[in-house]
This record gives sequence, C-alpha cells and structure tokens, in this order.
Amino acid sequence: MNFRITPLNIIGAVGLGLAAFNILSPKDNTPRHIDMSGFYLLILGCLILVTFITDLIFRFTLKDLKKIWIVESVFIIITAILTLIIQKIA
Repeated sequence: MNFRITPLNIIGAVGLGLAAFNILSPKDNTPRHIDMSGFYLLILGCLILVTFITDLIFRFTLKDLKKIWIVESVFIIITAILTLIIQKIA
C-alpha cells in the first residue's frame, strides 16, 4: 500500500487532534484549556470531513505527488485568504 502524506492530511490530523484534546480534557480553567462549545466542535468535525473528502478528490484526479502538494497548498492558502476576507466583512 502506497501511503502518501499530503497537506490536507496534515490539516485534518491537526483538526482531529484539537477536537480530541478538547473532548477528552477536563473542563477546568487551566491555562492550556481551549474552551469550545458543542457547536464549534460540530463545525470542526464537518471541516475535518470536508478536508478528508477534498483530499480524496485530489488524490483520484492527480497522480503525481508533487502536483498534489502544489494544488493542495494553493487550495489551503486560497481558503485561508477567503476566510480572512469573510471575517473582515462580517
């Protein structure tokens, strides 16, 4: 089996780790505790699912690992820029 690490895999793993840390950590006022409500955890879970599906789409359409890294990196940068623009407008 040929396992290839891609930028969307890394983003999905970080998001999954953040969600697991928030769910499993004790609910107290420690300095490292990140307080997320259930709604934000639901949105984070949906984003992890979308990241996984998008990664699969890119993997099936592009076969070269270098092209996958370039396209997914550009996708992440454009998504981050659009998110910042939408936050400034709203």
